[in-house]
Amino acid sequence: MTPRLIITAAEWHLGLDAEEGAPEGPLHEVECTTCHEKSGATEGRRLPVETWALRHTGHHPGHRSFRATSTTFWRTTPAPGNPLHRPPLGTP
Repeated sequence: MTPRLIITAAEWHLGLDAEEGAPEGPLHEVECTTCHEKSGATEGRRLPVETWALRHTGHHPGHRSFRATSTTFWRTTPAPGNPLHRPPLGTP
């Protein structure tokens, strides 16, 4: 496969992914480091996974250590002056 376009220097924007279908907030998940059971991921809110960790310890008093993971989604977009930049629809 040959490249169609080579850009040696171009500006890009990097930010949170706001495209349609992207998560509206970070995904949060907790894993017990004793038994490796996971809370399941929740979008935007930490409280459900925090509650899961507390309940898990309540059911298994020796399980007191957890790995908390928060995932955010980023997107790069071509900045003005970048040959790949396309103004938003409706912009003159």
